[in-house]
Amino acid sequence: MIDARADVVPRTLAAKVLVVEDEAPLAELLRYNLEAAGFTVFHAENGEEAELLVAEEKPDLVLLDWMLPTVSGIEICRRLRGRNDTRQLPIIMLTARGEEGDRVRGLATGADDYVVKPFSLPELMARVMAILRRAAPERVAEVLVSGDITLDRAAHRVTRSGREVRLGPTEYRLLEYLMQSPGRVLSRSQLLDGVWGRDAYVDERTVDVHVGRLRKALIRGKENDPIRTVRGAGYVFGERKSGMMVEGDA
Repeated sequence: MIDARADVVPRTLAAKVLVVEDEAPLAELLRYNLEAAGFTVFHAENGEEAELLVAEEKPDLVLLDWMLPTVSGIEICRRLRGRNDTRQLPIIMLTARGEEGDRVRGLATGADDYVVKPFSLPELMARVMAILRRAAPERVAEVLVSGDITLDRAAHRVTRSGREVRLGPTEYRLLEYLMQSPGRVLSRSQLLDGVWGRDAYVDERTVDVHVGRLRKALIRGKENDPIRTVRGAGYVFGERKSGMMVEGDA
């Protein structure tokens, strides 16, 4: 039996996990426990949908079922490993095939780990944590630091140059999301999905309002604005990339 106890999931995280599983009850069980641990979860029922979500959402880790309709998980793993932008994407293979030869094949194809069904959820969560600590340490770090701004997840506290920055819950989540991807342009729709959730009925203009509130809380006196508005694209936190047109540039 799969252990479904939610009281043993790890502490809150902010990483994105793509669950590729065609068995609806198992997919829902995984989603429930991953979200309870603080992950942002996306679900695909087949290989084609999984490839689209990987391209659109850029997950930090993929839980990939071996036996999928139309295109197998092994083939999806092979395709992801064959592309430059997904070559390093962590993949945990989920399968009922527990023979040594199957495990060797899964790992040889490029999976980072191999979990045989039925499995213990606490063990699976521990494996997810271990892989993310190696592959995306900024996603599991207790403290995020960018310049003179520090966000302590454990204490739920933000400081700038030693002074405490008081933020509402939405502004805190917004800052955390931005700090996880310094230098990367994030569109308003990406911020809506990452901060408010895909099911939230929120206008994109709401993002601008909360970015304004976050800026007001972060900036005192002559301190620089760590958030830049990119024309026609969205927002970027931290250093701009070359060629990026920012509002106010000549």
